[in-house]
Amino acid sequence: MDRAPSRLAGLLRRGQFVVTAELSAVDSADPGAVFRKVDPLRDHVDAVNCTDNTGAHVHLSSLAAARLLIDRGVEPIMQLATRDRNRLALQADLMGAAALGVRNVLLMSGDDVSAGDHPQARSIYDIDSLQLIEVARGLRDRGEYLSGRKLEAAPSFFIGAVENPFAPPLDFRPLRLGKKVAAGAEFIQTQLVFDVPRFREFMARVRDLGLIQQVFILPSVGVARSARAARFMKDKVPGVSVPEAIVRRLEGVPTGHQSAEGIKIATEIVAELRQIPGVAGVHVIAIKWEEGVMRVIEEARLLPRPSVVGIPA
Repeated sequence: MDRAPSRLAGLLRRGQFVVTAELSAVDSADPGAVFRKVDPLRDHVDAVNCTDNTGAHVHLSSLAAARLLIDRGVEPIMQLATRDRNRLALQADLMGAAALGVRNVLLMSGDDVSAGDHPQARSIYDIDSLQLIEVARGLRDRGEYLSGRKLEAAPSFFIGAVENPFAPPLDFRPLRLGKKVAAGAEFIQTQLVFDVPRFREFMARVRDLGLIQQVFILPSVGVARSARAARFMKDKVPGVSVPEAIVRRLEGVPTGHQSAEGIKIATEIVAELRQIPGVAGVHVIAIKWEEGVMRVIEEARLLPRPSVVGIPA
């Protein structure tokens, strides 16, 4: 077997059920702010996402955060959105990331600027997420820029993308996933999965298309800290499907115990997802609540995390 470009790739290729999480958004120029957020996750996950101005809000750059994680001994997954950069800047950031030791990249369009704290900003979208996946593959496999100009040394990437099984038209989502795989995506992180039956239907169609033999799929599991948070996601966050039964379950618990109930719900969802053929791991998310992520991983019995001899740490 060829040497994997990253530890994450090595684990997935060896059939390990992987666990990833997100670095909470950082609004500080002090590297210590990054270290304080990632250190609790170190022994609980296999890699950590560095988000790219998530929700169209300005934060520390994903490239800088990814390098800081490497310095801390944590493998990063660097997100890169087409919203804020043209094709020159995107390629420059991909090359810079490779030069700084980043091997996992998660390529996406990004939330529209109207959702963020600079709604007057101009969106770029010079190329879309499918084209960006193709660009990253071209840099890696052909050793050339989008223009056709050759590189002196090609980068080594494990290329990821995102997909939302819950966005209409529902029948199109597996087909769009197939397009991303054809473009070069090797792993997928999905939108938050609260509606497990709908996700099962999505995965059944993905299997019918023969995609689970071509890509590693990591559904995202959200940890709702309160009934209010679950209700907000259900009613206000586009693309997130939260069944009313989950909201009511949280509302039926005293306020002081809702966070524990949210952890229990997320743990139950992880157990259900592990039984779905084609699910290669989980991506656990709790907004600014590292303890919640850790508790779900612990209670879902996902520890200890595996090691891979010969794979970059």
